[in-house]
Parts: sequence; C-alpha cells; structure tokens
Amino acid sequence: MDMLKILHNPRCTKSRETLQLIEESGEMVQVVEYLKTVPSEEELADIINMLGIKPEQLLRKGEAIYKEQYKGKNLSDEEWIKAMVEHPKLIERPIVIKGKEAVIGRPPENVKKLIG
Repeated sequence: MDMLKILHNPRCTKSRETLQLIEESGEMVQVVEYLKTVPSEEELADIINMLGIKPEQLLRKGEAIYKEQYKGKNLSDEEWIKAMVEHPKLIERPIVIKGKEAVIGRPPENVKKLIG
C-alpha cells in the first residue's frame, strides 16, 4: 500500500483542509513543506506528468513573483519547471501523491480519489 505524500504549505487554508481530510481518513501521510524542501526539477516534472497537465497549468498566477517576472512570457515546459523550482511559491498547492497518481487539493475533496 502506497503512503500518501502531500506537498503542503501550512499557511494555506486549502492545504490545511486537504491534510485534515487525509488525516481523518486514517491514511498514513508524509507531509513535505515544499517551500522548505523544494522538489528538484526532475521530481516536479514527474509530479506534473502524474497530474496529466502542462507545467504552466501548475502556476499560481496570482503570486507577486509571477506578475513581476513571468506574466505574459511564453516559456517552454522546462523553463516553467525551472521557474517553479527557483520560486516554489509559484507551485499550486496542495499536491497529493499516491504511488503514480497525483491530484491538486483544490478543492480539498479532490484528494478523495486517492484515499481508500
């Protein structure tokens, strides 16, 4: 049985709600505060593949760093991944991973696909 892993920001309401749903389910969970333990480019690329999205779709476009440095830019997938590793605040949260599956916990109920 694969343990759940959450890329978590404890300051984010949705991230806390998603973690609470996991804990209430009784599932074992590894909590990774991704702003402190930033995923490598390879790890982030793997997560994006599991999510089945393009890197640009994982961006938090409301963040100041996005508006100041990236808004309106047409970057390659690799360049977007590098930008997210360099500025992890750009990574949408929370991301929950189980085995080779991943979901974004927005809304938190999305995590139910991986529980049980």
